[in-house]
Parts: sequence; C-alpha cells; structure tokens
Amino acid sequence: MTQTQTATASGEGRTRRAAPRKRRRVLRVTLLVLAVLILGAAGTGWWAYEHLNGNIDSVDLDKAIGDNRPAKVVANAQNILVIGSDSRAGANGDLDHGDVSGARSDTAMLVHIPEGRAKATAVSIPRDTLITRPECKDRDGKTMSSANRQMFNSVYSLAGPACVVKTVEQMSGIRVDHFVEVDFAGFKGLVDALGGVTITIDKPLSGAKGGLKLDAGTHRLDGTDSLKFVRTRYGYGDGSDLGRIGLQQKFMMAMLGEIKKQDALGSPARLYKLADAGTKSLTTDSELGSLKGLSDFAQSMKGVDPDTMETIMLPVAYDKVDRNRVVVAEPQAGQLWEALRNDRKVPDAAKDSPAKG
Repeated sequence: MTQTQTATASGEGRTRRAAPRKRRRVLRVTLLVLAVLILGAAGTGWWAYEHLNGNIDSVDLDKAIGDNRPAKVVANAQNILVIGSDSRAGANGDLDHGDVSGARSDTAMLVHIPEGRAKATAVSIPRDTLITRPECKDRDGKTMSSANRQMFNSVYSLAGPACVVKTVEQMSGIRVDHFVEVDFAGFKGLVDALGGVTITIDKPLSGAKGGLKLDAGTHRLDGTDSLKFVRTRYGYGDGSDLGRIGLQQKFMMAMLGEIKKQDALGSPARLYKLADAGTKSLTTDSELGSLKGLSDFAQSMKGVDPDTMETIMLPVAYDKVDRNRVVVAEPQAGQLWEALRNDRKVPDAAKDSPAKG
C-alpha cells in the first residue's frame, strides 16, 4: 500500500538506506489464506460454497497479456506473483488517507516454488524501482505504449494487475503462472474476523501514519489499527521501507499465532467467517479464481515448508539521476532471475544489493 506518486516524490522515495537482509516465512501468509479457504469450503453447504466462490475476482492473464510471454522452462516449477494493493475504491476508501481515485501495488513478491516442492524462494521487488513498462492494455482495454523510467508501483494504478505481471515477466524472463492480490478492506476483515491480533514491539511507534501511537510492549490491535500498524514507516525504526517490511512480517507471524491459539482451523463457524473475509480480499488469475482452483493449487503445494522459505530483495542500486529512486543492479539481478528461471539454487553473489546505507 503506498501513497500517491506525488507524495512519493516529495519524500517517500527515500528508501532502502538499510542493507537488504534475508527474511523467512513470508509464504506462511499465502498458504494460510489458501488453507482457510479450503477448510472453510469443507463442511459448508452449497449456498455457503457458492457465496464464497462468488467473492473471488479473477483476471484471464493470457487474454489480457497476449502471446508475447516467456516460455515455461521447468514444467513442474511454479511462479506466483503476490501483490498487496492499496486501492482506495469502495470500502477501501474509508480505511486510509490518500487519493481515493487511485491504487498502487505496495507489495510485489515473486514466489518461486521449485519442482519437487522443496525450498521456496520469494523475491521482493522494491516499489520505487525504475523500470521500463511494456506495452500493455489498461483497465478499459486500451493499449498503452511502452515507457522508460517508470516507478514499478505505478504500473498497477495505470494499467492494472495484468500489466504488473507482464512487467515482471519482461524484467525477469520468467513465466508467471499465477497471481494473487490482496487489498486493504480484506486485510482489515481478516483481522476483525479473528477478534484482533496481539503484537509485541521492542520500540515505541510514534504515530506518524494515521495517528497510531504505541509504546514498546504488547498490544491488542483490531483491523483498523492493524492496517495502520503494517503501513507504518516513518514512525518506527529508521523510517525505511525495510523497517516497514519488518513490522509487516512481525504482524503476519502474530496473526498466524492467533489463528493457532484460537484453533480457528478447527471451528467451522469461525472458518466460514475467516473464509468469507479472505475471499472478499482476493483477486487472482482465472485458474485460481474459484474455491476449487485454490484448493487444487494448495493441494499441489503440500510439500512446501514455509520454515525453509528464503526471501531475497531484488538487487538494486541508487539511481544516478535521482537518489530517491533505485534501478535494477546487474549482474546480480540477471544471475538471480537465471537461477529461478532454471529452477536452480540462487548463488550468494546474486543476493547482494549495492543500494546499502
């Protein structure tokens, strides 16, 4: 979730002054949502199933992108683009400050599931990376010309999720098999369906975003405050996006712990409530755009162990023209994409980012 590009240019672009570091367990969130949907569908009646099924929005990637896509190199490997959207449309408009007419992708992460379903890898793409946006169709089906030096997180607002997928494919040479998008309102709904989440922080949070102020220690947050918490940037730590990512990971692990503590996965009533909230937040590709599609996909991912997940920041360097922006660093990024494209272990040299504090 981001502010508008104007706000970014006036200061929000000052990011990544801290060195990128490995971050594990991110896949827990995606797997958790899928598990909730699957288990929530089991044991419910036809009406409940149809209701949940109808919640899910989907996009036909092949139709939206066309035939100009990378070839699949390893048949049984899977690549999933996970997008966090800050759309202010509809119910989302009441949840945060900003331009209610726009939306951007605050979080973009390409998750690679290898053949054999062993150790997965997630590559986070910094939102202020300057990229070449490919020719795309916008949300109304009109063709947009290719453009250089575009903010990565602006692609979603200008042309929608299919163009984000096409952009990532162009950057990486990797065929994206699926995408999953989660929005503001759905995130809040999931937390409120749990009755809140307990979070512990070791430093005070100043309330720089949305007025949320927390002392160091343990707090119980409802959906609205949880949204403010995970969007906090300047009010905690060094004020960088890496600090915010750390808060988001801390919160997601706390939410997973809350689900386990409540035995939510063992309660049909609570499961349905969570599944209803979860499906309302989702937009996926057409293959995953149903409970059956999600269920079949999750079943195929049984061998993935979230505890062995490796998270890598796409190697970037500060832009020579504008130090508030970053560009893809080579040869590291090329080595990273090549390893994932061919389902091989990512070499250590491909994880080093020149954009360090």
